[in-house]
Amino acid sequence: MVAICENTMLTDADRAVWASYTRLVSPLPGHERPELPASEPSAAAPASPRNLAAPPPRTRAAAFPVAIGSHPPGVDSSTWHRFRTGKLPVSRTLDLHGHTAQGAFHVLGMFLRAAHSDRLRCVEVITGRGSSASGGVLQRELPLWLNLPELRPFVLAAAHPHAANPGAVRLLLRRQR
Repeated sequence: MVAICENTMLTDADRAVWASYTRLVSPLPGHERPELPASEPSAAAPASPRNLAAPPPRTRAAAFPVAIGSHPPGVDSSTWHRFRTGKLPVSRTLDLHGHTAQGAFHVLGMFLRAAHSDRLRCVEVITGRGSSASGGVLQRELPLWLNLPELRPFVLAAAHPHAANPGAVRLLLRRQR
């Protein structure tokens, strides 16, 4: 073994992996590729990246995507009925009128994180109806944003509080464990 510093020891396999990696990297202009140490074993094959990688962290099963108005797994029918019909009280409301899409996304992320940390159960996001026939930008983007990895862990379900009002969406937040 070769000592790099007091606490770090490299094995021959580590050195072989490093040597195979440095062959793939081109040096900066004005610099040369560093020479490999003379004691590099010629018979040692570099370990495959699959063997070097740490095992993936154990996580729960992939969450189902949030679809506005569809009954998600994990919500009992009584709670879903109260939530879908607007009988579950809203604890906090976010109005996104006047925001650009990028600004609205950042405000929504902060809002959901704060609501989740405050242990709120039901919140409402107002996007507005939009001026085009297909709805506004925020109204079209909200379902996509809710399914992004940074926001998906907070949201359990989404529904319009009233069929005639597609510009508002109620969100049922996950409980903290």
